[in-house]
Amino acid sequence: MYRLVPKCGLNFRSIAQKPVEYKYGPRSVAIGDFDNDTVLDMVIANHIMNKIAVYLGHGNGTFKDPTMYSTGSYSSPYMVTFGDFNNDSRLDIAVANFGTNNIGIFHGFGNGSFSSQIEFSTGSSRPIAIIAFDFNNDALLDIATANYGTHSISIFYAYGHGNFSPPITYSTGYNSLPSSLAAGDFNNDNYVDLAIANYGTNNVGVLFGNSNRTFEQQITFSTSVGSHPYSIAVGHLNADNFLDIAIANSGTHQISVLINNGNTSFANQAIYSNDFTSPYAIGVGDFNEDNQLDIAITNNGIENICILLGYGNASFKNPIMYRTGSHSSISIAIGDLNKDHRLDIVVVNNDTGSIDILLGQYEGFSNQTNYPTGRYPYSVAVGDFNNDTRLDIVVANLDSKDVSVLLGYGNGSFAQQTNYSVGSSPQSVAVGDFNNDTRLDIVITNLYSSDVSVLLGYGNGSFTKQTRYSVGSHPQSVAVGDFNNDTRLDIVVANEFSNDVSVLLGYGNGSFTKQTRYSVGSSPYSVAVGDFNNDTRPDIVVTNYRSKDVSVLLGYGNSYFGKETRYSVGSYPSSVAVGDFNNDTRLDIVVANYYSDNVSVLLQYNRGAIANKMAYASGGGSSLQCVVIGDLNNDTNMDIVLANYGTNNIGILLGYGNGNFENQMMLSTGINSHPTSIAIGDFNGDSVVDIAVANYGTKQVGMMLGYGNATFTSQTSEGTSFDSRPLAMASGDFNNDKRSEIWLFMYYVIDLKPNIRTLSFRFIHDYS
Repeated sequence: MYRLVPKCGLNFRSIAQKPVEYKYGPRSVAIGDFDNDTVLDMVIANHIMNKIAVYLGHGNGTFKDPTMYSTGSYSSPYMVTFGDFNNDSRLDIAVANFGTNNIGIFHGFGNGSFSSQIEFSTGSSRPIAIIAFDFNNDALLDIATANYGTHSISIFYAYGHGNFSPPITYSTGYNSLPSSLAAGDFNNDNYVDLAIANYGTNNVGVLFGNSNRTFEQQITFSTSVGSHPYSIAVGHLNADNFLDIAIANSGTHQISVLINNGNTSFANQAIYSNDFTSPYAIGVGDFNEDNQLDIAITNNGIENICILLGYGNASFKNPIMYRTGSHSSISIAIGDLNKDHRLDIVVVNNDTGSIDILLGQYEGFSNQTNYPTGRYPYSVAVGDFNNDTRLDIVVANLDSKDVSVLLGYGNGSFAQQTNYSVGSSPQSVAVGDFNNDTRLDIVITNLYSSDVSVLLGYGNGSFTKQTRYSVGSHPQSVAVGDFNNDTRLDIVVANEFSNDVSVLLGYGNGSFTKQTRYSVGSSPYSVAVGDFNNDTRPDIVVTNYRSKDVSVLLGYGNSYFGKETRYSVGSYPSSVAVGDFNNDTRLDIVVANYYSDNVSVLLQYNRGAIANKMAYASGGGSSLQCVVIGDLNNDTNMDIVLANYGTNNIGILLGYGNGNFENQMMLSTGINSHPTSIAIGDFNGDSVVDIAVANYGTKQVGMMLGYGNATFTSQTSEGTSFDSRPLAMASGDFNNDKRSEIWLFMYYVIDLKPNIRTLSFRFIHDYS
């Protein structure tokens, strides 16, 4: 059984999981072409079911249902590998059977099927790891095992035709508990050497090979006290023609590299932090096609894997995390599963009895560019303020009583801010042409001075001094629309403390009438404008935070509004968005409910009448902060995206186009990430909607790239600047390259994320 997983984050979301019915206890994975169709297949060692499972690949990153082969009662197969052990040009499978102290060989028929197991005893060794290599240069594949029970490794030399010698055993030291093996010529003498991760004695052992098919006594290299190295991989990590060793140190939560000196010695390990997770399995490959080896690590105890992109000098970039959906990712395999010439990753999840497939791709964002603003930038709007066809930015700065205007150069960069004084604690900002001169103007709500500021644009990027207009108490949110059909924009404001909305009618010259106030519920918080009764006249919807409802005020088109109609929603509604969710050409409403951890969808069914709410859970403790809408799977139906602050994830509700939605699919944003704001747009120029999220807790922006079918890459995170926490975000094409960029708004600073090509992965399937 498998689960389809949509994309996440700098990579996009994972999609809904199908329930796993059986826990096979997968421990290890290997990938090879078992049916000679030039497509990679995979084999899994399932230690609870005492079987191996063979999955034949379709060539697109998906696989057929498995065929099972028994490894014997109580065999507890721990690790699997493959090779042509009988020289018939067909791949065979070898498995380390921990429970029955043997290795099992399954000879392949070349069509994806295999013979029954042939066993070779390892004594009482408890083999935990297995590799295949030609250790004696006779063109026959031999086998080596790491023996957890006898603190040793064993070599089985091949006789040809699938037979092997009795094991030749080498000690790895008292209480060494060897857990992983790797082979290679470490001293360039044309003889194969062995490296062993000694979990118990906190070191890596190297056995150098001799010309007479024996090995020297083990030489050990410390990985530090308490490091407990669990897995190793080898590769040229610094381009000096000597094989180096990469190590997953589960005890110290670190990745380390032993650099080969080329004289049978290694330099002291170089240590790379792994964000305090528990690295378990490690592999190497060139994931971003720069001809430098990179490192991939599974993290046991947290739902992600980690990629370290290499510089080619044994140093690496900061880790990039990709969600797996399991807290027990214990094995990894690397190869091109979908024939796109890019390396993909297979991860085994022991706790969920599943296998995850992450397909490689190369999209993402460059390092951010930082632009100072006023203190505590809280709200943002985008528009062309100087009529140069390039998007500009205006930011409301809550603590410095001003707004910052940053003019765009059209290449993703911006001029220094120009600040304009407004009222006390500017909270929300909107733009529109308030004096009909074809130049954009600005309106801001001032929280503590209980008014709005209007700044008229000159069309060259500069603005007049503010004109202030009184509104109700503690204005939280502002929206604009033409409420009296005079082709002049008007303003509506949600007043939290006076429990009303203020409507200010525009004269068309940049000035406004005194407010007209309309009572709504308790603590109105977020306001939006739309035609909710299909009479071509703008109406108003506002969330009432404390009365747990929304108020809809229908516009008469003559500047007046009818009495509110209240619709119950969840507890403490914090954000509202409007869209047509059932394709009936009528605008509907979606509300994010902060305390009840759900969203309410209210459908319009008859000239402003709203159907009873439909609640969709976002998960206990989600503490919804933001809701946005968009078509995430190209089916022309509106979908919903949620920022779940409390549960550290993004929620996706896919719309059926009839007003109903699928159950929420959750895309992790990381432990303690606390997402607060979402922006959607095409961030990689593929005409598909992607998701960006501002993660307040981790001071990062997460990108989840969409595939257009409601699947997304796992989140890739980028740090923000000045140790600042992101509060809100906006997106737009700021450099006219037909790709959306991202603005982050944080304490004292805003950041631009320019769009470039780089590395990411998408999460495709989870197989059990």
